[in-house]
Amino acid sequence: MRINSYYLSLIQEMGDPIWKQAVPDSRELEDREGMVDPLGEEKLSPVPGLVHKYPDRALLLVCSECAMYCRFCTRKRKVGRPEMVITDATIRAGLEYLQKTPAIREVLISGGDPLLLSTARLEEILCSLRAIPSIEVIRIGTRVPCTLPMRVTENLVSMLKKYHPLYINTHFNHPAELTPEARQACSLLADGGIPLGCQTVLLKGVNDDPETIRELMVGLLAMRVKPYYLFQADLTRGTGHFRTSISCGLNIMRSLIGHVSGMAVPTYALDAPGGGGKIPLTPSYNVIGKGETDFTSYLGQVFQYPGEKG
Repeated sequence: MRINSYYLSLIQEMGDPIWKQAVPDSRELEDREGMVDPLGEEKLSPVPGLVHKYPDRALLLVCSECAMYCRFCTRKRKVGRPEMVITDATIRAGLEYLQKTPAIREVLISGGDPLLLSTARLEEILCSLRAIPSIEVIRIGTRVPCTLPMRVTENLVSMLKKYHPLYINTHFNHPAELTPEARQACSLLADGGIPLGCQTVLLKGVNDDPETIRELMVGLLAMRVKPYYLFQADLTRGTGHFRTSISCGLNIMRSLIGHVSGMAVPTYALDAPGGGGKIPLTPSYNVIGKGETDFTSYLGQVFQYPGEKG
């Protein structure tokens, strides 16, 4: 386990939503339904530390540590083990693969958390990626704005903005994480011209109710962070006590669509077990007939749209 002093300070009482994300639970040892590698990353890794799942995108792991260890981590199989060790050699192998695979136009660097690297080391990696002509877009996956926001400094942002187009996807799960420190970190990044998105995980006992998710999504938007995904929890072994039903997620989406700004509505998605990729899950609002389609609005009103002519 790892909890830094900042994230520890957000815990108000035993068993609260921050506690559950950070403090080990004995139920992690009792989960027999989960999968060791739920997203099939190992079989999709042509070289160590790189996952090539989609035709034009790849995931490059550049750091083996996080600012705190989430108990629901999809890579629990690697944390604290030799399999998670990332070296200059593994990063170099990943860069060589990207150089030889021009179909990849977008790279997501992750880990661990890339922002735990020194600014100089992170810049070396970004510079190497920018030197590959076929790579157009770089994304960074980081939970640092939420779990260690003081790591985001003017010096870091000054470096990052040299490598546009660069995007950051961060990860907030509960309104209690939207602190003044987190707001300052996101403001620095946004002021540097870096678009921010948030990938939230739906977690039982943490945020599995409409009011909590609505407050979180609206709060993120006010911090200039676009809600991007609301993920159904992965089938990671040791995380069964966090998993909700899909119907729970669909009910939450119904509470958002039409009731808050569309900018604050994420895509509810399931990352298919075995490496099948992300599958969007959306409440049904339509009934398709022969001549027209009936739609139900977020208020329950029924509307019709005519079918094709001729």
